[in-house]
Amino acid sequence: MIQEPVSPAQVPEPGFEPEATRRDADVTESSRANRGWWDRNADEYQTEHGTFLGDDRFVWGPEGLDEVEAELLGPPEDLKGQDVLEIGAGAAQCSRWLAARGARPVALDLSHRQLQHALRIGGGFPLVCADAGALPFADGSFDLACSAYGALPFVADPVLVLEEVHRVLRPGGRFVFSVTHPIRWAFPDEPGPEGLSVSASYFDRTPYVEVDERGQAVYVEHHRTIGDRVRDLVTAGFRLVDLVEPEWPAWNTSEWGGWSPLRGNLIPGTAIFVCERGQESNRSR
Repeated sequence: MIQEPVSPAQVPEPGFEPEATRRDADVTESSRANRGWWDRNADEYQTEHGTFLGDDRFVWGPEGLDEVEAELLGPPEDLKGQDVLEIGAGAAQCSRWLAARGARPVALDLSHRQLQHALRIGGGFPLVCADAGALPFADGSFDLACSAYGALPFVADPVLVLEEVHRVLRPGGRFVFSVTHPIRWAFPDEPGPEGLSVSASYFDRTPYVEVDERGQAVYVEHHRTIGDRVRDLVTAGFRLVDLVEPEWPAWNTSEWGGWSPLRGNLIPGTAIFVCERGQESNRSR
């Protein structure tokens, strides 16, 4: 599935610096804004972070926790022959790692430009451009699903996405996803000492929105507390198996946006939810 190019109305004027605000943003606005943002910024993102991510590594977050050591999807030898859906795949580094271990991955992303980088690197597995809230797959298509900082931080209705993942997983299928640790919402997104003082309420769920000169959203990020995430999973029919909060390793001296050794040694930066598919969704329609 190939999406249409970003329309001129979604592209900020040259030289315009988006204004950050806090306001509501629904499912449609969030999807449209974030598709445009990732299409515009995919090249810069891959240039800046491509070396850290590698072409075929499976890294769960800026701390550098690698699936080789974490085994959150299960023992590597059990991945062979498994159908795996990667959501928010970007350049599909994780899918490439899975394919090298004999899995049959499908890499899905909202951004056409991100998937063009996946094509550039190569891999021989399917690339699908689609919204995580409307997965274009039949029920029970996959044994596993994974998402390293993909989709869930950017969607207005995370339960919709979780229900879709639940639907396309086979009974007993595992879904593992990482997001910015919810506690970070209370701190400024700065890597230095200024990022260590609480500046907002952890319980304020008003989305972070960047708007253009017309007031249209060009980037949206949504906040859920730890409790919200757990309730969302249960509502969608998942069973939480583990919640991993990676510690900052001594070898990692790099900074990535608001992630840094200084902050990482004091407060968690990433939360990884390991869950398994139940039989039914608990959400009332």
